[in-house]
Amino acid sequence: MNKSAKIYVAGHTGMVGSAIVRALETQGFNNLVFKSSKVLDLTNQQAVSEYFEIEKPEYVFLAAAKVGGIEANNLYRAEFLYDNLMIEANIIHQSYVHGVKKLLFLGSSCIYPKYAQQPISESSMLTGALEPTNEPYAIAKITGVKLCENYNRQYGCDFISAMPTNLYGPNDNYNLKNSHVLPALLRKFHEAKEANSTSVEVWGSGKPMREFLHVDDLALACCFLMQHYSGNEPINIGTGTDISIKDLALLIKEITGFKGDITWNLDKPDGTPRKLLDVTKIHSLGWKHKIDLEAGIQLVYNSKFFKKE
Repeated sequence: MNKSAKIYVAGHTGMVGSAIVRALETQGFNNLVFKSSKVLDLTNQQAVSEYFEIEKPEYVFLAAAKVGGIEANNLYRAEFLYDNLMIEANIIHQSYVHGVKKLLFLGSSCIYPKYAQQPISESSMLTGALEPTNEPYAIAKITGVKLCENYNRQYGCDFISAMPTNLYGPNDNYNLKNSHVLPALLRKFHEAKEANSTSVEVWGSGKPMREFLHVDDLALACCFLMQHYSGNEPINIGTGTDISIKDLALLIKEITGFKGDITWNLDKPDGTPRKLLDVTKIHSLGWKHKIDLEAGIQLVYNSKFFKKE
C-alpha cells in the first residue's frame, strides 16, 4: 500500500478498528477515511453504496461488527446474525463494485467447530458443529469468509480473511452485560477491590482454556497481511499459547490487587472447552505477536482506556 493510498477502516470507533487506525497512522499512512455508525448505517445497502461512490477507497479494512460475550450472543441471536450479515455483505459487495484493490475481512475464532482438534487450523472451518451459544455470530462470520473467497473466485478480487483469537486492549467493552471474559474479569476484580469486597464471582468452572491477543498486536498483523498475504483461505492471528480461565482470573486478581476469594458459579455455561489457534501459517510469513499476556493486561489496567472511576 502506498502511504497516500485511500484506506477505508470500517468500524474505526471499535476496539479493533481504532487499533488499526493507530497502526496505520504510526506507519505513515495519511489518507484514511471512516464514518461513525451514527452517520453511516452499514446495514443499509443504499447508504453503503453511496458512501463508496463518494469516497472510492483503494483498500478496505472490514473491522465493523456487532460483537459481545456469551450472554449477549445467546440473548440477541437474531440481531447478531442479521446485523453482521448485512454489514459484511454490503461492504464486500461495494468493494467489488467500486474496484477496491484489496480488502481484509476480520472474522473470529468462533467460526471453528466447538470440538475442533487443537490447535485449530484454518482447514477446520465447517468440519463440525459450532458452539451453540454464539452460533448465529459464527455463521455470519463464516459467511463473510465465504463471500471473500467466492468474490475472489468469480471476479478475481483480492479479498482476504483473518481470524483473530480472543482480543483485549484499548477501547475494550467493560459492560458486564455484553463484554468478553477478560475485560469482564478486569472490571469485576477492580470494583471488588475498590469496594473492599470479600469475594468475586466468576462464571463456569474455570477449566476452559482461552488464548488472548492484545489488539495492538492484531492491528500490526492486519497491516502485515495487507502487504504480504493473498489467498482464498482464512488466516489465523493469535499467540499460539493459551491459559485456563481459572489462571486468568488469578492473574487479573494479582494485577488489580484484589485480596478476597474467587467463587465459581457452576450454573453458568463454560462455552467451548478450548480454543487455541494454529498460527503456523502467519508465523511462516514472518509475523509474531510482541505483547505477552501479563504485560498486556498490566498495560490496559494502567492506561487511560480502562475506566477506574
